[in-house]
Formats: sequence, C-alpha cells, structure tokens
Amino acid sequence: MSEHTQPNNQHNNSEEIDLGQLFKLIGDGFRKFFNFIGDIFKGIFNIIISFLLFIQRHIIKFVIAGVIGVVVGVVLDMNKAPKYVSTMVVEPNFQSVQQLYNNINFYNELAEAEDSVALAEALGIEVHEAAAVKKITAESYSDENQKVKLFDEFVRSLDTTTRRAIDMEKYLENFNSFDARYHTIIVEATNSMVAKKLQNPIITSISLNKYFQTQKETSTENIELQKEILNGQLAKIDSLQQLYKRVMEKEASKPMQGTNISLGENGDKESRELALIREIDQIKNNLVEINEEEANKSSILNVISDFPRRGVEMKGIFKSYKFLVPIALLGILLLGLSLLELDKFLKEVARQQQK
Repeated sequence: MSEHTQPNNQHNNSEEIDLGQLFKLIGDGFRKFFNFIGDIFKGIFNIIISFLLFIQRHIIKFVIAGVIGVVVGVVLDMNKAPKYVSTMVVEPNFQSVQQLYNNINFYNELAEAEDSVALAEALGIEVHEAAAVKKITAESYSDENQKVKLFDEFVRSLDTTTRRAIDMEKYLENFNSFDARYHTIIVEATNSMVAKKLQNPIITSISLNKYFQTQKETSTENIELQKEILNGQLAKIDSLQQLYKRVMEKEASKPMQGTNISLGENGDKESRELALIREIDQIKNNLVEINEEEANKSSILNVISDFPRRGVEMKGIFKSYKFLVPIALLGILLLGLSLLELDKFLKEVARQQQK
C-alpha cells in the first residue's frame, strides 16, 4: 500500500510545482507588461517636463519673437491687396465634367504661374484682369441624398439582371467627384469684379466642343422622336376610346330583348376602359419626364448659380499675416534653439566618452 501511495504523492507534488511555475511565469509576464507601460508614461512625462523647462529657459526669446511676428504681420496685412472669392455652381451634361476640370486646372496653372498674358488669351479678358486672378478651382457638390438619387438613376438605366449584381454600398464607396451632378467653380482674385467676366469664357470653352455639340444634337433628336412616338400613342388611344364609346352607344340604343344581362361582357368593357386610362396616365408621365430631361439638357453646361457681380472679401485670422508670421518666427526660433541644445548634448556625450 505504501508503494502505491509514494508514486501518487510524487505525481501530485510535480503537478503542484508545474502549476506554481506556470502562475509565476504569468505573473512575471504581467509585471513586465505593466512595467513597460509605466516606462512609456514615464518617458512621455519626462519629455513634457523637459520641453517645459526648455520653454522656461528661453521664454523671453519666444515672447520677443511673437511680438515681432505680430507687428510684422499687422504691417503686411495693412499693405497687402485684399483678396475676393466668387463661386459658381454648374451642372455638366453629356459627360463634359472631365473636360470642365481639365480646363479649370489649366487656368489655375496659368494663374499660379502668374502668366497673365496666356491666361488673358485663354479666357478672352484683359491682361490686367488676368493678373488679378490668383486661383481657380473646381470641386464636386453632393450630399448623401444626391448620391442616393444618382444611384437610383443609374440602376434604372440597367436591365433587370444587371440590377441584381449592383450593390449600393459599393457604388457609394467608389463614388468620385466626377460622378456628382453639381460642381462648384471657385475664383480667388484681387479684383472683386473679375470673376463675373470669367463666367461666359468658362461656359463657352465647354459649349464649343464639337463632341459635346454632337451629343447635344443627338439627345435633342432622340427627345423629339420620343415625344412624337408618345403623342402618336395618345392619338391612337384617343381614337380607340372614341370607337369604344360609339360601340357602347349603339349597343345602348338597341331595344332590350328579354331580361338577359351579360355581366361578363360589361366587365370586359370596363376593364378595357380602365386599361386605356392607365395607359394614358403612363404616357403623360413619360412626357413629363421627357420634358424635364429636355429642359435639363438644353445646354451642355447648365449654370445653376451665377458668379456674383462682386466677390466676397476673404477674411479670417488663420489666413492673415498677423497669425502666419508669428507662427513662422516661433517655429524657426524653436528649431534653432533645439539644434543648439542638441549640439550641447552631443558635445557633453563626446566629452564623457573621452574621459
């Protein structure tokens, strides 16, 4: 009996030793992890304290640099020419949005390069007016509702099988600026009146494109053809209604023989009348949609909102020199002092190594 008990005790002791080592390893792991996290926070705290001590040692220099920056910025703000911003909202048709962005980017490159002669030639304005233009940009204007409407229009143009394979979330994820219906053109200039003079040249640069003109003519012809077909269908349905009416009047004028009443025949006539009425409503709805499409596509580039007669002066503390100049001076001073401190630290380390 003692022979069997001794091996069991040894087995239990070895299991207790293994569990003890396991718990000890887990405890050591947690301790090292928390020590590591603590060291990170200590390091961050030491960096913050060192930075504050650095600022404290050089606070006078930073104050002087800030004051000088504010004074210089105020002087520059007083002497700089005011800048005005103007916006125009457009709706490109016939896939002309890519050309619109290409033209706007071209104008903007000329404005940023200060090539007033080339910009004046491209826009058909005076050179001094082109010199006032500082920036021309275009950006899409769309919210979630507009994206959903565009998705609905896109799905309706597909066949039933393709519709099932289209996922709305993927469509919205792949939505880019060219897919938007409306686009905003923004002009920044030192002349508040110049943006209005750019409106017609920008529109004309798109409208005179031969490809888009052909697309517009084809669209107009197709719309006229659809209207002609629908009006012809209305005329045929009207004639058919008149025929049904004459037949019913003739049948009503016949003398009634006996008391037989054919409910089935009357029901068929009523169903035919209702079907014609529904068909007329559908055709009228189609005509309304075609008229709306004709109005929307009457121009290659629809102007939803014109450039205003005068631009709005650009203001804001974050765009003024009295904000930008002090920030720049403080940044330069901080960089310079940091390099000096680093140089001192490296020299001290080198001195200690030599010892």
